[in-house]
Amino acid sequence: MSRVLIERRLMDVAQRLRRAREELAVIEDQLAVLSDAADEARIRSLVSETSLAHREYTEAQRHVDAMGRSRQMVSADVMELQATQDELLDRLISSDGSKS
Repeated sequence: MSRVLIERRLMDVAQRLRRAREELAVIEDQLAVLSDAADEARIRSLVSETSLAHREYTEAQRHVDAMGRSRQMVSADVMELQATQDELLDRLISSDGSKS
């Protein structure tokens, strides 16, 4: 692979990695808020012992679980992009070394 192509791919991967990290930060913030809301709903459910309070807690917990799955997916994307970036950097370095 030519140096120019590697550099182009590296810039693309770096850009995608930045966006994925930003998305992960947003998801982590949302997850924290949703977790707090679910904890509050759980406490209300325990104190009030009503079916409505239990349903609210169940719904809040479903949101937490869904956001947790989203976090795992984006985190996996970040790890994959980091691995791709490392591989491209290795190729770039080895292409420079072969010219010496």
